[in-house]
Amino acid sequence: MSTSELESLRGPPAPESGGTTMKAVVQTRYGPAPEKLFQVAEIARPTLGDGEVLVRVHAAGVDRGTWHIMAGLPYPIRLAGFGLRRPKYANPGRSLAGTVDAVGTDVAGFRPGDAVYGTCNGSFAEYAAVPTGQLAPKPANLTFEQAAAAPISAVTALQGLRDRGRVQPGQTVLVIGASGGVGTFAVQIAKAFGAEVTGVCSTAKMDLVRSLGADHVIDYTADDADGGQRYDLVLDTGGHRSLRRLRRSLTPRGTLVIVGSETDGRWLGGFDRSIRALLWSPFVGQTLAPLASSEKAADLVALTGLVESGRVIPVVDRTYPLEEAAAAIRHMLDGRARGKVVVSVSPSDMQSPPPSGSTP
Repeated sequence: MSTSELESLRGPPAPESGGTTMKAVVQTRYGPAPEKLFQVAEIARPTLGDGEVLVRVHAAGVDRGTWHIMAGLPYPIRLAGFGLRRPKYANPGRSLAGTVDAVGTDVAGFRPGDAVYGTCNGSFAEYAAVPTGQLAPKPANLTFEQAAAAPISAVTALQGLRDRGRVQPGQTVLVIGASGGVGTFAVQIAKAFGAEVTGVCSTAKMDLVRSLGADHVIDYTADDADGGQRYDLVLDTGGHRSLRRLRRSLTPRGTLVIVGSETDGRWLGGFDRSIRALLWSPFVGQTLAPLASSEKAADLVALTGLVESGRVIPVVDRTYPLEEAAAAIRHMLDGRARGKVVVSVSPSDMQSPPPSGSTP
């Protein structure tokens, strides 16, 4: 990265904060390989807008969306506000846990020193400006690393099951990709809602999914990877199974919720399956419902209730220092992670002790 590119990232310091700069991951171009894009540099701390707080980031989560924003793929993501020809934001981090350092105007409910978690733009940094509508108090029984793993993946699972899937006690639920970031939360949340849960994962991760409370676990390499049964709700968090195959796993009035779909396509990247599901759904007895998750503080509060009751605990596979953020994304992309990958940014004096039995 050139000196001129770094200088372009240096803006006015945040007046509420005692410092002027921070350490952060920066990238100035799109690309699929984080190792070729990321550099840790000293840049200006973010300024605060109305309704924002400055959070000292202790940990940041890594999810598939992080890679999409970093790579600018599929191309429509660039039209969604992330920069047409080059990244709009200095780094692709999207979720965090930390402590409030300062508050902007028109902010209520937060004050310096509060432990919080939520979503933002640019969380691979020592400080981030976060809208209060995307922030909530951190669950008291989680470490900052555990809390950082939750805002994107757990809220996606919650919205998929509760809002799109309308899961009810006693229903049968199939979670495809049960050992991944969204899947590990989905298994636990579905159980918390009283469902009978079957998880699909690789052979090496079957024990993990059982430990999350799944009633049945299926090896995805098996010929009959849905167990030969029909389910009231199928939550597909990964892969790219055909709609016909997924419909065969549903009861006649069952619901399919498509959370993730990954192909190498640069224009749609698998989103074409979601489009077909929307077009097909009105003409079949089943409900085919792609999920476009949203970032809302109210859902973080609902998630906190599940976490503090002990019914949902984040599974953190590995934690990387900020300087190794590229390696964290690579580990996630390689499919080796069991649960979530987290980037540790700033050590905290307020770190909560991990709850006993917190890692399944």
